[in-house]
Amino acid sequence: MEMRELLLVGSVPLQTPERVLRTCGDAIGEYVTALPDGEVGDRINWVDFLALRTYRDHPDIEVVQQPSSVLSPSTDDHWTFRVKPGVQSLRFDALGYADEAIVSYSVFRRMRADGTLPPHLRFQVGLPTPGSGIDTFFRDPADWPIVKPAYTDAVRAEVHRMLEAIPADDLVIQWDFCGEILNIMGPRPWAPQEPFEARFQRAVEPLAELSCDIPEATLVGYHWCYGTLGGWPMVELRDLGLCARLSQHVIDHSGRRIDYVHMPVGRECDAGYFAPLRDLELGDTKLFLGVIHHADGVAGFRERVAIARRAVPEFGIASVCGYGRVAPAEMPTVLQVHHDCAEAFRAGAPVT
Repeated sequence: MEMRELLLVGSVPLQTPERVLRTCGDAIGEYVTALPDGEVGDRINWVDFLALRTYRDHPDIEVVQQPSSVLSPSTDDHWTFRVKPGVQSLRFDALGYADEAIVSYSVFRRMRADGTLPPHLRFQVGLPTPGSGIDTFFRDPADWPIVKPAYTDAVRAEVHRMLEAIPADDLVIQWDFCGEILNIMGPRPWAPQEPFEARFQRAVEPLAELSCDIPEATLVGYHWCYGTLGGWPMVELRDLGLCARLSQHVIDHSGRRIDYVHMPVGRECDAGYFAPLRDLELGDTKLFLGVIHHADGVAGFRERVAIARRAVPEFGIASVCGYGRVAPAEMPTVLQVHHDCAEAFRAGAPVT
């Protein structure tokens, strides 16, 4: 299917899925292919959901550090874990994402049926890739060969459990790839101090398994994330070279169609920033560029779109990331800017 011009990346700092869906549907429902449930509750701090629901009470895992506030983690005050001595393999019976998705989908389906949401919308679910779900929490790399296969198996099982309750042609799975980028861009202190190429290959190795058996009727995408903990971006985004290389990798090695890739774009960018996109062979994959920054509105958006079009003529639009760390009071402005940018983009308004 042809995707619409706007992507809402994921988290929205409102209280309930119904509030998220109603608010976002009213503001931008016409312009998006799908809506997420906002990743509310324990999911609002993204992978901390795994710490709270899966890791801290697992019988084969020990807590090394617990943050002083589970609601306000920081880069230094964060959950960390280790595999208990003598444990050679792990199993996660469930990660909790499917349970949340199935409940939210029932709300989504009701709201679409009663006309609150546009009839074309699908339900979007964001899931952390294996490195994002593991590397920050387990800081002894010796644990990674034990934990990552268990997580990979479990997150794939979560998708299949969703598909038991959500029709394949009503679902969008978005893989959120963040922790790996932070390490690729410069190894974190606890990670192996490997050359760039080794870090890249380690990060992408699990990706071939994630989507290969997801039905073709389900849309699958990737969000290349540079992190928001402490402010966006957590590492320097010099240009779109890494995002382009990651996109080409998943397009070529996922074992099925990748329907879209999302790349963040800094507020200040030039032609060289987008130059790596010229060699990207997208095929049927839709490119979304994170050219919306609500701080500078439609004016800044127009400038970034104009520069991007010199390198790649066709793309969709988005913000750089989700909004889980934005104050709820800012969301009306955020969504109004999304609406205005999408309307200008659809109309083909002149850009400067």
